[in-house]
Amino acid sequence: MSVPASIPKPLVRFNQLLILVTGILGIFFPIVLWIPFILGLITITTRTNPVVVAGKPFLKKPLHEYIPEDKDQQIFNQWIATICFGLAIGSFFLEWNIAGYIFLGMVLLATGMAYFFDFCLGCTVRFRYMMWKAKRKQNA
Repeated sequence: MSVPASIPKPLVRFNQLLILVTGILGIFFPIVLWIPFILGLITITTRTNPVVVAGKPFLKKPLHEYIPEDKDQQIFNQWIATICFGLAIGSFFLEWNIAGYIFLGMVLLATGMAYFFDFCLGCTVRFRYMMWKAKRKQNA
């Protein structure tokens, strides 16, 4: 049985911090939202997060000594964040500022909860979906 791919927790937190900082800056300078959006697109299409890759050399211990985070879960979370950033960018472009702030607020709330309280909203959503899918398959 193979070991699921994982990402060391400090690198996940580094990515969350980048999302939070660029998201907060994006409140005042919406052009900044392109940074996490483009990084998210790269992550989704290549399944490799440039922020994680850039942060690896700064880890002091070997990767296996850190608390692992599930890579598939992180990709799922990245999907959610990237969609929200894209919708915020699109809304600001169309001058639908209230919608832009709502989408930006959604990603900031979810990322902030994960970063500050270690509660992953995306993990909860994905878990519920997987349970629903398994139950549906069992009843078929």
